[in-house]
Amino acid sequence: MKLVSNIVAGAALATLCFTAQAQECSVTIDSTDQMRFDTGSMTIPSSCEEFTVNLTHSGSMAKNVMGHNWVLSKTSDLQGIAMDGMSAGLDNNYIKPGDERVIAHTDVIGGGESTSVTFDPSVLEVGGDYSFFCSFAGHYALMKGTVTVE
Repeated sequence: MKLVSNIVAGAALATLCFTAQAQECSVTIDSTDQMRFDTGSMTIPSSCEEFTVNLTHSGSMAKNVMGHNWVLSKTSDLQGIAMDGMSAGLDNNYIKPGDERVIAHTDVIGGGESTSVTFDPSVLEVGGDYSFFCSFAGHYALMKGTVTVE
């Protein structure tokens, strides 16, 4: 009986460790009608083969009024991407088509919606200077955060 208990406990521990490891390669970020993300920083482990960002919008306003997306870039490229994105408009998710400065981005969503993006973190340098932000017209000033790769 003790052997069975040890096997069950070991299996439960292995499942817990696997689940914790899998969760490290994804993050959920919420956005609101008050032009805020619920976090100002995130960490991407360089050991992840893929990294997924799940974006939710807990507000109620439509995406053409208070839409949000999640964009990853080098910090030095943030403002330029945001400025070019304003001209690109909602139909292009406020991202200039073909903008190579954008590392990853989600679609723009409105209140009650969610979206996600999965990307290869090997394109990021450990210790590099990266930011995430919302490129909806004018939102980047308040809706941004830092990304650490370790």
